[in-house]
Amino acid sequence: MEIYYTIVLFVFGTVLGSFYNVVGYRLPKGESLLFPSSHCTKCNHKLGASELVPIFSYLFLGGKCKSCGQKISLFYPIFELCSGLLFACSFLIFGFSVQLLVALTFISAMLIIIISDYQTMIIPDEILLISSALLLIEIGVGQGWHGALEALLSGVLSFLTMYVFKKIGDFLFKKESMGGGDIKLMFVFGLTLGYAMSILSVFIASFIALPVAVYFVMKYGNQKYIEDDEIPEHSIPFGPFLAIASIVLLLSRIDFNFIIDLLSH
Repeated sequence: MEIYYTIVLFVFGTVLGSFYNVVGYRLPKGESLLFPSSHCTKCNHKLGASELVPIFSYLFLGGKCKSCGQKISLFYPIFELCSGLLFACSFLIFGFSVQLLVALTFISAMLIIIISDYQTMIIPDEILLISSALLLIEIGVGQGWHGALEALLSGVLSFLTMYVFKKIGDFLFKKESMGGGDIKLMFVFGLTLGYAMSILSVFIASFIALPVAVYFVMKYGNQKYIEDDEIPEHSIPFGPFLAIASIVLLLSRIDFNFIIDLLSH
């Protein structure tokens, strides 16, 4: 039965992953999540049911629009596959439990944030507020009011710590060193992972982002700025790296105290 439920969670994850891609792209732009329905961005061909099956539609169509032959980005099936794998892994790690609900809620929020921050350089407040409320309720159900209060305190401390880091960075670099969305995201991290793990996620995210940043510097050199909003033309949002790091910590279930003990020897 475990294999059956794992497959069900995988399929469920791919379907939601496809939807999260739409949410992450449209929500920061203030667009409707339902209208217009999914369509080809080149010829506006409305996608039929057979063209909306996660992963398989891409394979059956050969990675091209059925109507005009426009190439479909490989990112879509990869994102759907990753979503399905994350949902399946969550079930294998946590089983049927309240912690599974916490994991799926958290991962869902992170997937949307990866898309939205990458595409638009915006982490929607709506996602942060809704996910925080759901997580707090789920933690309260699983750990009682004391656990929920402790999680809330961890979220506030994580937020304040990141805010202090930002102010120090602004002072040292004489410019905006960190986006407000990244700071608010730390509240969700603290709520779910705890204070220590949320801070650890920043360092892991920086480690993951470093080679990407080096590549962009080597490829683009000094970046030109877009006049309207002063965002670098080839900028790298930090939110997706924070989201990836937090998911790794959530699913790996690393004991932070074990890391402290290891470094002290």
